[in-house]
Amino acid sequence: MPTIQWPFLGFAVLAAACMIGIGIAIGEGSILGGALSIVLLLAVMGFGFSYKAKMRRAGKL
Repeated sequence: MPTIQWPFLGFAVLAAACMIGIGIAIGEGSILGGALSIVLLLAVMGFGFSYKAKMRRAGKL
């Protein structure tokens, strides 16, 4: 069984939380909350992809 990649699990949980935040902001009608959740989602996903590329270049994946 492969080992768990904890940083990637953390990125996935944070991204899911941002997606949930978008849904809550839509339900509440909060434009600011939705915009903040979208920005955070893009930042988390971008950082996750760059971290994965860095790990690949280092030969750890």
